[in-house]
Amino acid sequence: MLIDTHLHLIDQSALHYPWLSGVEALNRDFLYEEYALQARRAGITQALHMEVDVAPSQIQTEIDYVADLLKRNDNLIAGAIAACRPEEDGFAAYLEHQKANPFVKGFRRILHTMPDELSENPLFRDNIRRIGGSGLTFDLCVLPRQMDRAIVLVDLAPDVTFILDHCGVPDIKGNDFEAWRGKIAEIAKRSNVIAKISGVVAYADGEWVADTLKPYVHHIIDSFGWDRIVWGSDWPVCTLGGGLATWVAATHALVAGCSESEKAKLFSGNARRVWGL
Repeated sequence: MLIDTHLHLIDQSALHYPWLSGVEALNRDFLYEEYALQARRAGITQALHMEVDVAPSQIQTEIDYVADLLKRNDNLIAGAIAACRPEEDGFAAYLEHQKANPFVKGFRRILHTMPDELSENPLFRDNIRRIGGSGLTFDLCVLPRQMDRAIVLVDLAPDVTFILDHCGVPDIKGNDFEAWRGKIAEIAKRSNVIAKISGVVAYADGEWVADTLKPYVHHIIDSFGWDRIVWGSDWPVCTLGGGLATWVAATHALVAGCSESEKAKLFSGNARRVWGL
């Protein structure tokens, strides 16, 4: 069993994605049918949809769009990580609304493309603390240079479970391992942070092989331990680095020497526990 905790669907006939115009390789529809065929071939049995930074006015529309896929007999999607705006006054009401929706499993506010000071906004911090005790998670998508700010946020909200996306977004192509390594070791000391092994194929150059990714993935595992890691595809962003099947195969190669119980935690067990799947 392989649970994908980081699936993006893109349907430009239903939703508006302002950022797509600047990413030509992803500026097309990536629909459920295309993903589901590839996912089943790769052994994926469930998926969590990750928000795709739609226009702010369409955040609820995106949730409803993905939830509508549950009506399909062949549905793989088990829940959604919804977009949010903790820097806005309306977040408290939005949180209460989503707490009543069992389909929503957590939230994400994109940070790695935003000004570094966003997470330092007092209202932002207060609203992140509001998530504590709700059973909902908060995904951190930050660059290594933003990691210190992320650590402060984590420490201010000890009752919130944070998910560190994409191994902390290392610059694999630039071979900047050392700067990233120390930041990961520090944030991993916080027991309320879980690392998501996802997305890294898009940060390597086109000639990457499994050994290229090995030091990064293994450092995540060593730092967080087997009980605080989950797996994600980051489809369709992973198509920039070889595609879904290639990333799944690389993952299996990277943990080939590990025990079956360890692999089971990474592939599905931890995700089921964290999000109640």
